[in-house]
Amino acid sequence: MADPIVHDTLFIGGELVAPAGTGVIEITNPSTEEPYGRVPEATTADVDAAVAAAREAFDHGPWPTMSPKERGDVLAAVSAAVTADMQGIAELISGEMGSPLGFSLMGQVFAATMIADQYVGLASTHPFTDVRPGMMGPSEVRKVPVGVAAAVIPWNVPLFAAMIKLAPALVAGCTVVLKPAPETPLSAYVLAQLLVDAGLPPGVVNVVPAGREVGEHLVTHPGVDKVSFTGSTAVGRRIGALCGELLRPVTLELGGKSAAILMPDADVASAVAGIVPNGIMNNGQACVAQTRILAPRDRYAEAVEAVTEAVGALKVGDALDPETEVGPLVAERQRTRVEEYIASGREQGARVTTGGGRPAGLDRGWFVEPTVFADADNSMRIAREEIFGPVLTLIPYDGVDDAVAIANDSDYGLSGSVWGADHDAAADVGRRVRTGTMNINTFMMDMCSPFGGFKASGIGRELGPEGLEAYLETQTIAHLAQG
Repeated sequence: MADPIVHDTLFIGGELVAPAGTGVIEITNPSTEEPYGRVPEATTADVDAAVAAAREAFDHGPWPTMSPKERGDVLAAVSAAVTADMQGIAELISGEMGSPLGFSLMGQVFAATMIADQYVGLASTHPFTDVRPGMMGPSEVRKVPVGVAAAVIPWNVPLFAAMIKLAPALVAGCTVVLKPAPETPLSAYVLAQLLVDAGLPPGVVNVVPAGREVGEHLVTHPGVDKVSFTGSTAVGRRIGALCGELLRPVTLELGGKSAAILMPDADVASAVAGIVPNGIMNNGQACVAQTRILAPRDRYAEAVEAVTEAVGALKVGDALDPETEVGPLVAERQRTRVEEYIASGREQGARVTTGGGRPAGLDRGWFVEPTVFADADNSMRIAREEIFGPVLTLIPYDGVDDAVAIANDSDYGLSGSVWGADHDAAADVGRRVRTGTMNINTFMMDMCSPFGGFKASGIGRELGPEGLEAYLETQTIAHLAQG
């Protein structure tokens, strides 16, 4: 067993500083249940220091007054450094949260560099200033940084979630206090060091690992100008309420219960080959996971058979094994949660066609078998609530209008997909689903396009120019015409 990765300082003001308290966060490898790392648990005093450093860097430092291109150059250096250590960072993330190594490489690390590179490009092309004709003379419309941003990120995609907030914030000219989740702080330390090595001025990014109470102190801190949160809808509602009271801009990327619709003319085999990996990606711990599969009633048995076969063939094992397709859940409490949902599905009359228990031969680690439910309807808890585990539910529909109604009968609206031989017909159905992102005969997150949700899936958008605008304020300067 390798020695745990130990940090005894926090990253504040461009330096590694001693924490104000004595609390520590222990990180456990979900595949082995062995100690994996330890970091200080930030206190409210540490948050005060981090916000003060970010405030100083914004109010008096060079970062906000540098050109967007100069800020983009720093971000480009960070992206290059991440790329140079992609394997090492991927292994670190797989060890701290159980993501299969293949997904860590592509969905955790490479995807983070894609986000950074996209914003490097926008740094040179985004219209930060526009001069328009005004009533009495030219009107100068400027896009200026919103100020100090609090970025609160989840444990499921720690580097990706950090970059989806840091990249646009940095290009905008903001300074940031980053609060990683207690389960996955180790990758944030790696990122902090890379930012320093890239020449980021002191205080522009600060890292304070902590739990919810300290996170709430950050969200409500008077020195913070903007909050961006990714996580559960329940916590998002609380953060949204707090920011509403403070009239503080907030971006919320929350839960999902996305539907994958098999059209009547779909090639079931090829569609299932696309749906299953994106329903169980990251061990099912993904907000965009396609977890409700809607199939025509006259082809329902065919769809159940195909999904069952595909899911049953997935290799479950240690996250660091390159052959593993499904690793462990992040924590014992998460496994308990998923097992409770599986029990609920059975109790409500759904039928398990594969999985439903713990995998044989894996006595250590927080594993759950990839599970498929058939004979389900959209009123069941397994169809309505975000399970955040490797569980798929197949629901039959009667006609395309019924499929759209079932897809829309959800508190969520984050993602979705439609699969059919007639691409245009499938796209027409996709446009009728109330969801922030939709895929036709594929599944992807387009790093150049806005990402976010309808309804309880959140407020605002990340990625693309819209993601950059979330960290900018609009200032109008009206000029009196000369001469």
